[in-house]
Amino acid sequence: MKLYNYFRSSASFRVRIALQLKGLPYEYIAVHIAKGEHKLAPYSAVAADNLVPNLVIEGEHLSQSMAIIEYLDETHPEPALLPKDPLARARVRALAQSISCEIHPINNLRVLKYLTATLGLSEDQKNTWYRHWVREGLEALERQLAQGPQSVYCYGETPSLADCCLVPQIFNAQRFETNLEGLPLTMRAFEACMKLEAFQKAKPSACPDAE
Repeated sequence: MKLYNYFRSSASFRVRIALQLKGLPYEYIAVHIAKGEHKLAPYSAVAADNLVPNLVIEGEHLSQSMAIIEYLDETHPEPALLPKDPLARARVRALAQSISCEIHPINNLRVLKYLTATLGLSEDQKNTWYRHWVREGLEALERQLAQGPQSVYCYGETPSLADCCLVPQIFNAQRFETNLEGLPLTMRAFEACMKLEAFQKAKPSACPDAE
């Protein structure tokens, strides 16, 4: 397997976590998003959407982190990242999508660049935008965690798809100095994950392209 990714990309980070949790070896191929390498012709031939991550398996290209992780979970079912029970699976997907679909899309690099380069927002205004939407999204996640069964991780006693999404989001929130106080369940899950070797190996600073 080959994984085209960028060390700071939340979506790439999710897939690296899943690969590490499942003990799957892969070739790390860096695509520097901040320098625009994802928009150049060589990468366009790899990824039609010009996004990372992109996982290559036996010549087949898979894009979108959530689809990639579910593919990995279906083809390498142990350890499972989604519960077998349909209701539990739906709850884990809902937690994961609260991050991947509600928080992340309006705060990723291309949106932040548009705010400053096109709309003319200052660095402080951009960071205020980021912190506002991340904090609001994490507060919503905290309420969801409070309504669910109490557990060490986001759902259950082992890491799930939801945790694969949570950890990268918290890393980025910390990088932008977002207020993370008053989120006890969210941070408990994050801290539990970061005690595991798989999450440590997948983190941005452990990547070969880390700056």
